[in-house]
Amino acid sequence: MSSKSINIFIFLLFLLRLASSDRTSDCSNRWIYIRPLPSRFNFDLLSNCSAYPLFDDFCSYLPNHGLGPKTHNHSLSWYRTDPILLEQFFHRRILEYPCLTQDPTLANAIYLPYYTALDALKYLYGPEVNSSNQHGLELYNFLRKDVPHIWDRHAGHDHFLVISRPAWDFSQPFTNDPPVWGTSFLELAEFYNVTSLIPEGRAWGWQEQAVPYPTSYHPSNSVVLGSWLKRVRNSRRNSLMLFAGGGGVAATPNIRRSIRNECEGYFSKVCEIVDCSNGICEHDPIKYIKPMLQANFCLQPPGDTPTRRSTFDGILAGCIPVFFEEQSAKSQYDWHLPQHIYDEFSVFIPKEDVVFKGLKIVDVLMSMPKYKVRRMREKVIELMPRIIYRRHDSTLPMKNIKDAVDIAIEGTLHRIQSRLKSVSVQ
Repeated sequence: MSSKSINIFIFLLFLLRLASSDRTSDCSNRWIYIRPLPSRFNFDLLSNCSAYPLFDDFCSYLPNHGLGPKTHNHSLSWYRTDPILLEQFFHRRILEYPCLTQDPTLANAIYLPYYTALDALKYLYGPEVNSSNQHGLELYNFLRKDVPHIWDRHAGHDHFLVISRPAWDFSQPFTNDPPVWGTSFLELAEFYNVTSLIPEGRAWGWQEQAVPYPTSYHPSNSVVLGSWLKRVRNSRRNSLMLFAGGGGVAATPNIRRSIRNECEGYFSKVCEIVDCSNGICEHDPIKYIKPMLQANFCLQPPGDTPTRRSTFDGILAGCIPVFFEEQSAKSQYDWHLPQHIYDEFSVFIPKEDVVFKGLKIVDVLMSMPKYKVRRMREKVIELMPRIIYRRHDSTLPMKNIKDAVDIAIEGTLHRIQSRLKSVSVQ
């Protein structure tokens, strides 16, 4: 589908949603205006899906508005989802939001449908690698010149966007000469007031709020979701713990190496490893979901960055997460996984105790009473709907069930409201 056809489809869907929003009972303090952007900032970037061989070709994962192709023809909810397309399917989902307005002066928040991570590819892997400090300036210039009062009203404090790669990829200091890895998008003073919804934020990032990595599961209605919840609850957990991932083979001591060394000393009933090296699991959920359904605990060590998609895959399978540093989740996803309940659904083992003090992970987990493990799993299952991204255009409403997009929008509105209040009193 061409970018022009996509734009026509989006416009028609937008009008339909506006008509339905007129019947919404209460949209006070919830109005969102979708800022129209030229297609070069979003849909045109999808047509470059094979332009950066060093990154990989993601063309085959564009179907279903970025959810990807179904894992098999008769699948009701499983897709081969590529995380970098979170920007695309979040955009599609927000078009269904019931409180959209065409008047930006009435909006409580302004959504920028800018595919930030896709636009970054030309700086990370393409010909503009030496100009990575320019990432985002073209968008800023457009916002200031095209209907400038929308931006000027609150200097961007009421704007938000979605970024589908970790913040570290957009945090290159301007002082780096020559440039190293990443762009400087999040370092731009021009966008400092804009809320960025991102899979992994920095501990000190003013503008970032972490949202869950997308899994491959996107239920279309509450019946499908209920069926999956039942399967997860009734699944037989034959192994104590599982690690799905790569790494841990280097000689340097680290938590992944410690996990592999420990697991190799036990039978599979105690510890199982699903080798996902070189991204072989990323688009094939059957490789890891079935083993996760059979494990009590899923080990979630940090890698190149603290967080990982596997955390949410494990929760989706009802597998109790085991974290080794707080930045892996607790200090990140407080909208979707509130900090005060982490002890109710997860286990924390400091990585230093494992790597340098000889603490055995299996000893910690086996010492936990069975009743506590059952209670933790029930909490994981209770939280599961909060971390999934349901399919767009659901045939049956999810009723009172809030998914990752619903919670992200709700959190963003509260965040912007708080920001505007603090700015107004200064």
